[in-house]
Amino acid sequence: MSEPASISTGIAERYATAVYDLAREANQVDAIEGDLDALEAALTDSDDFQRLISSPLYTRDQQAGAIKVLADKMGLTKTMANTLALMAQKRRLFVLPALVKSLRETIAEAKGEITADVTTAKALTKTQADKLTKSLNASTGKKVSLHATVDESLIGGLVVKVGSKMIDTSIRSKLNSLQNVMKEVG
Repeated sequence: MSEPASISTGIAERYATAVYDLAREANQVDAIEGDLDALEAALTDSDDFQRLISSPLYTRDQQAGAIKVLADKMGLTKTMANTLALMAQKRRLFVLPALVKSLRETIAEAKGEITADVTTAKALTKTQADKLTKSLNASTGKKVSLHATVDESLIGGLVVKVGSKMIDTSIRSKLNSLQNVMKEVG
């Protein structure tokens, strides 16, 4: 990990810990999860929001004003709105995507849950997702929630990442390994 990325991650983790502690004390963890859904949607769907949090062209006051309006429109909790306002004043809104990720991980860990990143060539059906979730629950001993994405370049199969473990059963990886074996022979 590069140094700037690790600095951003460290900043995000400190904010995430603080937000989680405040939410837990106020019994608002579920509400904070709703805030995270809204923020993730804004980060994914809005280029303007991405620019607002990452562009150095906006002043502290412009960012703080925009964040206040956005927090009101999104219906964010007071805890999250105040955190975003503080981040705007400190010029740290650029760590918001890492904050969302870190806070999700903190909440999941507190609930005894773990997230599995699953990449498939085609979208999983409900039955396939349920079977995979059940299998991962059994193998990890924790409640697993799937974060599924589609990557057609896999050709077939799937790639599952749970924590630091990765299982790659994609046809693309099998073809790559076959290609490497053939290079060694020839």
